[in-house]
Amino acid sequence: MKSHSPRRRAAAVIAALALCAAFTATQAQATPTQDVITPATKFYVDPHSKAAKQALVDFRNGDIEDATNMARLASWPQAEWFTEGTPDEVRVKVHKLVHRARTVGRTPVLVAYDIPGRDCSQYSSGGAASSAAYRQWIDAFATGVGDDDAVIVVEPDGLANLPRDCGPTTDPTGELTAARIADLAYAVKTLKARPRTAVYLDAGNVQWRSVGDIAQRLQDAGVQYGDGFALNVSNNHPTDHNARYGTWIAKCLWYATEGPEQARGHTDWCASQYYSSAAPNDGAPGDAVSPTDPTTWRWTDAWFDQNVGTPPTDELRHFVIDTSRNGRGAWTPPPGKYSGDPEVWCNAPGRGLGPRPTADTGVPLVDAYLWIKTPGESDGSCTRSTGGTIDPEYGIVDPPAGAWWPDQAHALARNAVPRLTFNP
Repeated sequence: MKSHSPRRRAAAVIAALALCAAFTATQAQATPTQDVITPATKFYVDPHSKAAKQALVDFRNGDIEDATNMARLASWPQAEWFTEGTPDEVRVKVHKLVHRARTVGRTPVLVAYDIPGRDCSQYSSGGAASSAAYRQWIDAFATGVGDDDAVIVVEPDGLANLPRDCGPTTDPTGELTAARIADLAYAVKTLKARPRTAVYLDAGNVQWRSVGDIAQRLQDAGVQYGDGFALNVSNNHPTDHNARYGTWIAKCLWYATEGPEQARGHTDWCASQYYSSAAPNDGAPGDAVSPTDPTTWRWTDAWFDQNVGTPPTDELRHFVIDTSRNGRGAWTPPPGKYSGDPEVWCNAPGRGLGPRPTADTGVPLVDAYLWIKTPGESDGSCTRSTGGTIDPEYGIVDPPAGAWWPDQAHALARNAVPRLTFNP
Protein backbone atom coordinates (compact mmCIF):
# COMPACT_ATOMS: atom_id res chain seq x y z
CA MET A 1 0.00 0.00 0.00
CA LYS A 2 1.41 3.39 -0.99
CA SER A 3 1.94 5.85 1.82
CA HIS A 4 1.52 9.07 -0.20
CA SER A 5 -1.77 10.37 -1.53
CA PRO A 6 -2.14 10.93 -5.30
CA ARG A 7 -2.28 14.69 -4.69
CA ARG A 8 0.99 14.71 -2.76
CA ARG A 9 2.67 12.48 -5.34
CA ALA A 10 1.45 14.70 -8.18
CA ALA A 11 2.78 17.76 -6.38
CA ALA A 12 6.15 16.06 -6.03
CA VAL A 13 6.27 15.30 -9.74
CA ILE A 14 5.31 18.85 -10.67
CA ALA A 15 8.14 20.09 -8.49
CA ALA A 16 10.51 17.63 -10.13
CA LEU A 17 9.52 18.74 -13.61
CA ALA A 18 9.96 22.35 -12.61
CA LEU A 19 13.41 21.44 -11.36
CA CYS A 20 14.22 19.93 -14.77
CA ALA A 21 12.97 23.01 -16.59
CA ALA A 22 15.05 25.27 -14.36
CA PHE A 23 18.16 23.11 -14.50
CA THR A 24 19.89 25.35 -17.02
CA ALA A 25 19.96 28.17 -14.51
CA THR A 26 21.36 25.86 -11.85
CA GLN A 27 24.17 24.86 -14.18
CA ALA A 28 25.41 28.44 -14.29
CA GLN A 29 26.81 27.98 -10.80
CA ALA A 30 29.63 25.82 -12.21
CA THR A 31 33.09 27.38 -12.15
CA PRO A 32 34.96 27.10 -15.47
CA THR A 33 38.29 25.32 -15.33
CA GLN A 34 41.33 25.67 -17.54
CA ASP A 35 41.43 22.07 -18.77
CA VAL A 36 38.48 20.72 -20.74
CA ILE A 37 38.07 17.75 -18.38
CA THR A 38 39.17 17.76 -14.76
CA PRO A 39 37.54 15.99 -11.80
CA ALA A 40 35.59 19.23 -11.23
CA THR A 41 34.14 19.37 -14.75
CA LYS A 42 30.34 19.50 -14.93
CA PHE A 43 28.66 18.37 -18.13
CA TYR A 44 25.79 20.11 -19.87
CA VAL A 45 22.20 18.98 -19.30
CA ASP A 46 19.67 19.69 -22.03
CA PRO A 47 16.50 20.92 -20.28
CA HIS A 48 14.49 19.93 -23.36
CA SER A 49 15.76 16.36 -23.67
CA LYS A 50 13.58 13.45 -24.78
CA ALA A 51 13.45 12.22 -21.19
CA ALA A 52 12.18 15.62 -20.01
CA LYS A 53 9.45 15.57 -22.66
CA GLN A 54 8.55 12.00 -21.72
CA ALA A 55 8.19 13.05 -18.09
CA LEU A 56 5.50 15.53 -19.11
CA VAL A 57 3.72 12.93 -21.25
CA ASP A 58 3.76 10.41 -18.40
CA PHE A 59 2.49 12.99 -15.93
CA ARG A 60 -0.40 13.98 -18.19
CA ASN A 61 -1.26 10.29 -18.52
CA GLY A 62 -1.39 9.95 -14.75
CA ASP A 63 1.70 7.73 -14.63
CA ILE A 64 3.35 9.41 -11.66
CA GLU A 65 6.02 6.79 -11.03
CA ASP A 66 7.37 6.83 -14.59
CA ALA A 67 7.05 10.61 -14.78
CA THR A 68 9.21 10.95 -11.70
CA ASN A 69 11.80 8.55 -13.08
CA MET A 70 11.90 10.41 -16.38
CA ALA A 71 12.37 13.69 -14.54
CA ARG A 72 15.25 12.12 -12.63
CA LEU A 73 16.76 10.81 -15.87
CA ALA A 74 16.39 14.21 -17.52
CA SER A 75 18.37 15.87 -14.73
CA TRP A 76 21.57 14.04 -15.77
CA PRO A 77 23.83 15.02 -18.70
CA GLN A 78 23.66 13.02 -21.91
CA ALA A 79 25.57 13.28 -25.17
CA GLU A 80 24.12 14.95 -28.23
CA TRP A 81 24.52 12.95 -31.46
CA PHE A 82 25.16 14.53 -34.84
CA THR A 83 24.38 11.97 -37.51
CA GLU A 84 23.52 13.74 -40.74
CA GLY A 85 22.94 17.05 -42.47
CA THR A 86 24.84 19.36 -44.72
CA PRO A 87 28.00 21.05 -43.49
CA ASP A 88 26.06 24.26 -42.89
CA GLU A 89 23.38 22.42 -40.95
CA VAL A 90 25.82 20.64 -38.66
CA ARG A 91 27.82 23.83 -38.10
CA VAL A 92 24.71 25.68 -36.96
CA LYS A 93 23.47 22.84 -34.73
CA VAL A 94 26.85 22.33 -33.08
CA HIS A 95 27.28 26.06 -32.53
CA LYS A 96 23.86 26.32 -30.88
CA LEU A 97 24.66 23.48 -28.49
CA VAL A 98 28.07 24.75 -27.40
CA HIS A 99 26.66 28.26 -27.06
CA ARG A 100 23.88 27.05 -24.75
CA ALA A 101 26.41 25.13 -22.69
CA ARG A 102 28.79 28.10 -22.49
CA THR A 103 25.96 30.35 -21.34
CA VAL A 104 25.47 28.19 -18.25
CA GLY A 105 29.15 27.37 -17.68
CA ARG A 106 28.94 23.67 -18.52
CA THR A 107 30.78 21.36 -20.92
CA PRO A 108 28.71 19.62 -23.63
CA VAL A 109 29.35 16.09 -24.86
CA LEU A 110 28.97 15.67 -28.61
CA VAL A 111 29.12 12.59 -30.84
CA ALA A 112 30.29 12.85 -34.46
CA TYR A 113 28.59 9.99 -36.32
CA ASP A 114 28.58 10.48 -40.08
CA ILE A 115 31.44 8.31 -41.40
CA PRO A 116 30.87 6.84 -44.89
CA GLY A 117 29.62 3.23 -44.81
CA ARG A 118 28.51 3.58 -41.20
CA ASP A 119 27.59 0.39 -39.28
CA CYS A 120 28.32 -1.91 -42.24
CA SER A 121 25.01 -0.67 -43.72
CA GLN A 122 23.05 -2.40 -40.93
CA TYR A 123 20.68 -0.95 -38.30
CA SER A 124 22.43 2.43 -38.05
CA SER A 125 23.42 2.65 -41.70
CA GLY A 126 24.00 6.00 -43.33
CA GLY A 127 26.82 8.47 -43.21
CA ALA A 128 28.40 10.87 -45.65
CA ALA A 129 28.41 9.99 -49.33
CA SER A 130 32.21 10.12 -49.67
CA SER A 131 35.42 10.88 -47.83
CA ALA A 132 35.44 14.35 -49.33
CA ALA A 133 31.90 15.01 -48.12
CA TYR A 134 32.74 13.65 -44.69
CA ARG A 135 35.76 15.89 -44.32
CA GLN A 136 33.70 18.93 -45.25
CA TRP A 137 31.18 17.87 -42.61
CA ILE A 138 33.94 17.50 -40.00
CA ASP A 139 35.38 20.90 -40.93
CA ALA A 140 31.95 22.41 -40.37
CA PHE A 141 31.54 20.52 -37.08
CA ALA A 142 34.84 21.96 -35.85
CA THR A 143 33.84 25.45 -36.97
CA GLY A 144 30.62 25.09 -35.01
CA VAL A 145 32.57 24.22 -31.85
CA GLY A 146 34.77 27.25 -32.32
CA ASP A 147 36.65 28.26 -29.18
CA ASP A 148 34.16 26.78 -26.73
CA ASP A 149 34.61 23.82 -24.39
CA ALA A 150 33.47 20.52 -25.84
CA VAL A 151 34.00 16.80 -25.31
CA ILE A 152 33.72 14.97 -28.63
CA VAL A 153 33.39 11.23 -29.19
CA VAL A 154 34.43 10.35 -32.72
CA GLU A 155 32.49 7.75 -34.72
CA PRO A 156 31.17 4.97 -32.50
CA ASP A 157 32.00 1.55 -34.03
CA GLY A 158 33.84 3.26 -36.88
CA LEU A 159 37.21 1.79 -35.93
CA ALA A 160 36.22 -1.50 -34.32
CA ASN A 161 34.00 -2.25 -37.33
CA LEU A 162 36.13 -1.33 -40.33
CA PRO A 163 34.89 -1.99 -43.89
CA ARG A 164 37.12 -5.06 -44.06
CA ASP A 165 35.22 -6.45 -41.06
CA CYS A 166 31.83 -6.16 -42.76
CA GLY A 167 32.23 -9.27 -44.92
CA PRO A 168 34.54 -10.86 -47.49
CA THR A 169 33.01 -8.96 -50.42
CA THR A 170 32.73 -5.52 -48.83
CA ASP A 171 36.32 -4.34 -49.25
CA PRO A 172 38.32 -6.88 -51.27
CA THR A 173 41.05 -4.40 -52.20
CA GLY A 174 41.34 -2.73 -48.80
CA GLU A 175 40.69 0.67 -50.34
CA LEU A 176 37.61 1.40 -48.23
CA THR A 177 39.39 0.44 -45.00
CA ALA A 178 42.35 2.67 -45.82
CA ALA A 179 39.96 5.54 -46.53
CA ARG A 180 38.10 4.93 -43.26
CA ILE A 181 41.30 5.05 -41.21
CA ALA A 182 42.43 8.21 -42.99
CA ASP A 183 39.03 9.84 -42.44
CA LEU A 184 39.10 9.03 -38.72
CA ALA A 185 42.59 10.48 -38.37
CA TYR A 186 41.41 13.61 -40.19
CA ALA A 187 38.46 13.94 -37.82
CA VAL A 188 40.60 13.56 -34.69
CA LYS A 189 43.18 16.10 -35.89
CA THR A 190 40.61 18.61 -37.10
CA LEU A 191 38.45 18.51 -33.99
CA LYS A 192 41.42 18.55 -31.63
CA ALA A 193 42.76 21.65 -33.43
CA ARG A 194 40.05 23.67 -31.73
CA PRO A 195 41.53 25.21 -28.57
CA ARG A 196 39.05 23.84 -26.01
CA THR A 197 38.13 20.35 -27.19
CA ALA A 198 38.74 16.94 -25.66
CA VAL A 199 38.57 14.32 -28.41
CA TYR A 200 38.09 10.57 -27.88
CA LEU A 201 38.20 8.09 -30.74
CA ASP A 202 35.78 5.22 -30.27
CA ALA A 203 37.40 1.81 -29.63
CA GLY A 204 34.48 -0.60 -29.20
CA ASN A 205 34.18 -2.54 -25.96
CA VAL A 206 35.83 -5.20 -23.83
CA GLN A 207 34.10 -8.09 -25.60
CA TRP A 208 35.04 -7.05 -29.11
CA ARG A 209 38.54 -6.48 -30.46
CA SER A 210 41.61 -7.87 -28.70
CA VAL A 211 43.87 -5.40 -26.93
CA GLY A 212 46.63 -5.51 -29.53
CA ASP A 213 44.22 -5.33 -32.47
CA ILE A 214 42.35 -2.26 -31.27
CA ALA A 215 45.56 -0.61 -30.06
CA GLN A 216 47.02 -0.85 -33.56
CA ARG A 217 43.82 0.45 -35.10
CA LEU A 218 43.81 3.38 -32.70
CA GLN A 219 47.41 4.19 -33.53
CA ASP A 220 46.74 4.00 -37.27
CA ALA A 221 43.67 6.22 -36.94
CA GLY A 222 45.41 9.02 -35.05
CA VAL A 223 44.54 8.50 -31.39
CA GLN A 224 47.88 10.15 -30.61
CA TYR A 225 46.52 13.44 -31.98
CA GLY A 226 43.57 13.49 -29.58
CA ASP A 227 43.03 12.90 -25.89
CA GLY A 228 42.37 9.19 -25.98
CA PHE A 229 39.58 6.76 -26.76
CA ALA A 230 36.00 5.87 -25.80
CA LEU A 231 34.69 2.46 -24.68
CA ASN A 232 31.34 0.69 -24.34
CA VAL A 233 29.36 3.17 -26.45
CA SER A 234 25.80 1.87 -26.83
CA ASN A 235 26.72 -1.30 -24.98
CA ASN A 236 26.19 -2.73 -21.51
CA HIS A 237 29.39 -4.40 -20.34
CA PRO A 238 30.35 -3.64 -16.74
CA THR A 239 32.24 -0.45 -16.02
CA ASP A 240 35.10 -2.17 -14.21
CA HIS A 241 35.61 -4.64 -17.08
CA ASN A 242 35.94 -1.76 -19.56
CA ALA A 243 38.23 0.14 -17.20
CA ARG A 244 40.55 -2.85 -17.04
CA TYR A 245 40.43 -3.29 -20.83
CA GLY A 246 41.10 0.40 -21.42
CA THR A 247 44.10 0.32 -19.11
CA TRP A 248 45.55 -2.60 -21.08
CA ILE A 249 45.01 -0.72 -24.34
CA ALA A 250 46.72 2.38 -22.97
CA LYS A 251 49.69 0.33 -21.78
CA CYS A 252 49.86 -1.57 -25.07
CA LEU A 253 49.99 1.69 -27.02
CA TRP A 254 52.81 2.90 -24.78
CA TYR A 255 54.66 -0.44 -25.03
CA ALA A 256 54.58 -0.42 -28.84
CA THR A 257 55.60 3.24 -29.21
CA GLU A 258 57.59 4.26 -26.13
CA GLY A 259 58.59 0.92 -24.60
CA PRO A 260 61.57 -1.35 -25.26
CA GLU A 261 63.22 -0.86 -28.64
CA GLN A 262 62.42 -4.40 -29.75
CA ALA A 263 58.71 -3.85 -28.99
CA ARG A 264 58.28 -0.82 -31.27
CA GLY A 265 55.39 -1.43 -33.64
CA HIS A 266 54.41 -4.68 -31.94
CA THR A 267 50.96 -4.14 -30.46
CA ASP A 268 50.41 -7.75 -31.54
CA TRP A 269 52.69 -8.89 -28.69
CA CYS A 270 50.32 -7.49 -26.04
CA ALA A 271 48.30 -9.84 -23.89
CA SER A 272 44.54 -9.41 -24.09
CA GLN A 273 41.18 -10.51 -22.77
CA TYR A 274 41.54 -13.55 -25.05
CA TYR A 275 45.12 -14.71 -24.50
CA SER A 276 48.21 -14.15 -22.36
CA SER A 277 51.56 -15.82 -22.76
CA ALA A 278 52.03 -15.30 -19.01
CA ALA A 279 49.38 -17.94 -18.33
CA PRO A 280 50.35 -21.64 -18.08
CA ASN A 281 47.90 -22.43 -20.90
CA ASP A 282 48.10 -26.07 -19.85
CA GLY A 283 44.42 -26.92 -20.09
CA ALA A 284 43.78 -26.81 -16.35
CA PRO A 285 40.78 -24.74 -15.23
CA GLY A 286 41.73 -21.08 -14.84
CA ASP A 287 45.15 -21.57 -16.44
CA ALA A 288 44.23 -19.76 -19.65
CA VAL A 289 42.57 -16.41 -20.29
CA SER A 290 38.84 -16.45 -21.03
CA PRO A 291 37.06 -13.29 -22.21
CA THR A 292 33.95 -14.28 -20.25
CA ASP A 293 35.75 -15.07 -17.00
CA PRO A 294 37.40 -11.98 -15.48
CA THR A 295 39.01 -14.09 -12.78
CA THR A 296 41.37 -15.37 -15.50
CA TRP A 297 42.37 -11.86 -16.49
CA ARG A 298 45.02 -11.97 -13.79
CA TRP A 299 47.18 -13.59 -16.46
CA THR A 300 46.73 -10.56 -18.69
CA ASP A 301 47.62 -8.28 -15.79
CA ALA A 302 50.69 -10.45 -15.17
CA TRP A 303 51.90 -10.02 -18.75
CA PHE A 304 51.63 -6.25 -18.52
CA ASP A 305 53.33 -6.22 -15.12
CA GLN A 306 56.22 -8.28 -16.54
CA ASN A 307 56.62 -6.49 -19.88
CA VAL A 308 55.31 -2.95 -19.44
CA GLY A 309 55.53 -2.20 -15.74
CA THR A 310 53.98 1.08 -14.59
CA PRO A 311 54.58 3.88 -17.11
CA PRO A 312 53.82 7.40 -15.85
CA THR A 313 50.10 8.13 -16.08
CA ASP A 314 50.73 11.29 -18.08
CA GLU A 315 52.43 9.21 -20.79
CA LEU A 316 49.42 6.93 -21.23
CA ARG A 317 46.32 7.56 -23.32
CA HIS A 318 43.22 8.26 -21.25
CA PHE A 319 39.68 7.14 -22.03
CA VAL A 320 35.99 7.61 -21.26
CA ILE A 321 33.38 4.90 -20.64
CA ASP A 322 29.72 4.91 -21.65
CA THR A 323 27.69 3.86 -18.60
CA SER A 324 24.24 4.69 -19.98
CA ARG A 325 22.97 1.08 -19.98
CA ASN A 326 25.43 -1.06 -18.01
CA GLY A 327 24.06 -0.88 -14.48
CA ARG A 328 23.16 -4.57 -14.60
CA GLY A 329 26.00 -5.61 -16.87
CA ALA A 330 25.72 -7.55 -20.09
CA TRP A 331 22.69 -9.58 -21.10
CA THR A 332 23.02 -13.35 -21.41
CA PRO A 333 20.13 -14.98 -23.32
CA PRO A 334 18.67 -18.21 -21.94
CA PRO A 335 20.71 -21.25 -23.04
CA GLY A 336 19.41 -22.82 -26.22
CA LYS A 337 16.86 -20.09 -26.95
CA TYR A 338 18.56 -18.89 -30.13
CA SER A 339 20.27 -20.98 -32.78
CA GLY A 340 21.79 -17.94 -34.50
CA ASP A 341 23.27 -14.67 -33.28
CA PRO A 342 21.13 -13.46 -30.35
CA GLU A 343 22.42 -9.90 -30.89
CA VAL A 344 23.20 -9.44 -27.22
CA TRP A 345 24.16 -5.80 -27.84
CA CYS A 346 20.87 -4.88 -29.51
CA ASN A 347 18.12 -3.52 -27.24
CA ALA A 348 19.23 -5.97 -24.56
CA PRO A 349 16.28 -6.65 -22.25
CA GLY A 350 16.33 -6.10 -18.52
CA ARG A 351 19.19 -3.59 -18.55
CA GLY A 352 19.48 -0.51 -16.36
CA LEU A 353 21.21 2.83 -16.22
CA GLY A 354 24.73 2.57 -14.87
CA PRO A 355 27.03 4.90 -12.91
CA ARG A 356 26.03 8.53 -13.21
CA PRO A 357 27.94 10.82 -15.60
CA THR A 358 30.93 12.36 -13.85
CA ALA A 359 34.48 13.48 -14.47
CA ASP A 360 35.44 12.49 -10.94
CA THR A 361 35.89 8.77 -11.55
CA GLY A 362 38.70 8.03 -9.12
CA VAL A 363 40.35 5.87 -11.82
CA PRO A 364 43.62 7.45 -13.03
CA LEU A 365 43.15 6.83 -16.77
CA VAL A 366 39.36 7.19 -16.91
CA ASP A 367 38.60 10.83 -17.63
CA ALA A 368 34.83 10.44 -17.31
CA TYR A 369 31.85 8.18 -17.10
CA LEU A 370 29.39 9.47 -19.68
CA TRP A 371 25.91 8.66 -20.92
CA ILE A 372 26.91 8.63 -24.57
CA LYS A 373 24.12 6.46 -25.93
CA THR A 374 20.89 8.33 -25.24
CA PRO A 375 19.02 6.20 -22.67
CA GLY A 376 15.69 5.26 -24.24
CA GLU A 377 16.76 5.36 -27.89
CA SER A 378 16.45 2.09 -29.81
CA ASP A 379 19.41 0.24 -31.31
CA GLY A 380 17.28 -0.78 -34.28
CA SER A 381 14.77 -3.45 -35.23
CA CYS A 382 16.53 -6.44 -33.68
CA THR A 383 15.38 -9.91 -34.77
CA ARG A 384 17.92 -12.16 -32.96
CA SER A 385 18.60 -13.93 -36.29
CA THR A 386 15.14 -15.51 -36.24
CA GLY A 387 14.39 -14.60 -39.86
CA GLY A 388 11.28 -12.59 -39.03
CA THR A 389 10.63 -8.96 -38.16
CA ILE A 390 9.57 -9.41 -34.54
CA ASP A 391 12.02 -9.08 -31.68
CA PRO A 392 11.23 -12.20 -29.63
CA GLU A 393 12.43 -10.52 -26.44
CA TYR A 394 9.70 -7.87 -26.67
CA GLY A 395 7.12 -9.43 -28.98
CA ILE A 396 7.08 -6.38 -31.26
CA VAL A 397 8.99 -4.84 -34.14
CA ASP A 398 11.54 -2.67 -32.34
CA PRO A 399 11.65 1.02 -33.27
CA PRO A 400 14.29 2.04 -35.85
CA ALA A 401 17.79 2.87 -34.66
CA GLY A 402 17.86 6.18 -32.83
CA ALA A 403 14.08 6.36 -32.34
CA TRP A 404 12.77 7.20 -28.88
CA TRP A 405 11.27 4.16 -27.15
CA PRO A 406 9.39 5.11 -23.97
CA ASP A 407 9.09 1.54 -22.67
CA GLN A 408 12.85 1.07 -22.87
CA ALA A 409 13.50 4.42 -21.20
CA HIS A 410 11.16 3.49 -18.35
CA ALA A 411 12.82 0.09 -17.91
CA LEU A 412 16.33 1.55 -17.87
CA ALA A 413 15.29 4.02 -15.19
CA ARG A 414 13.52 1.41 -13.05
CA ASN A 415 16.48 -1.00 -13.31
CA ALA A 416 19.19 1.59 -12.65
CA VAL A 417 22.19 0.51 -10.59
CA PRO A 418 22.82 2.50 -8.48
CA ARG A 419 19.21 3.58 -7.93
CA LEU A 420 18.24 6.58 -10.02
CA THR A 421 18.07 9.88 -8.13
CA PHE A 422 17.96 13.52 -9.11
CA ASN A 423 21.22 15.14 -10.11
CA PRO A 424 22.19 17.18 -7.03
